[in-house]
Amino acid sequence: MSEQAHRRAGRPRKAVLNKERITEHALNLVSTDGYDALTMSRLAKSLGVAASALYNHVSSKQDLLQWIQELVMADIDATVFDTLDIEPALIQWATSYRDTFARHIPLIPVIAVLPVSDSPRTLDMYERVAEALRDYGMDDGVIVPSIVALESFIFGSAMDTAAPHDIFETKDHKDATPNFTQAVADQRATGLNTSDDSFQRGLEALVAGLLAAGSRS
Repeated sequence: MSEQAHRRAGRPRKAVLNKERITEHALNLVSTDGYDALTMSRLAKSLGVAASALYNHVSSKQDLLQWIQELVMADIDATVFDTLDIEPALIQWATSYRDTFARHIPLIPVIAVLPVSDSPRTLDMYERVAEALRDYGMDDGVIVPSIVALESFIFGSAMDTAAPHDIFETKDHKDATPNFTQAVADQRATGLNTSDDSFQRGLEALVAGLLAAGSRS
């Protein structure tokens, strides 16, 4: 075999860069080590390229965050609004939303305050939810506050999935907290996952309350 043919069959000398690969590596950095870990130099190192090479594909950290937002939001199922009534649709959508961010908890403080103007998938999700709420009869003025209320609960619940098992252990304070201590013991006796059970109970109550309070008479 000639030296030229051997080189063609081997690995490329330079790592191939594209939006998808850059975004996946950036998401992995943030999900593993948090927002501060996302620097151009660290991202370039994970990709096996020079930092200068990244700027041929992405101009800033803000752009990277928008790409990450788009990638993560693709996992949230908003198609349920096409087939289900409003209450079960909101519950299934919110559950999908929470489960998605439970896999990327360090992203929550970033995504929660990131503008959506350059995130078509996020805007499409909001449009589906808003349309479903309007069709149900919710007053236009409370649609956005209702979505924000749900998102606040979703993000908090996603973070709660990482809480330690003994977070409510009263230890040496059992005499001062007999009611809470008993409640903790009774909950544990059910064998239910505290995070999942709390999320479903709270979500069902929140959805029912928002729909009842926001409906146009």
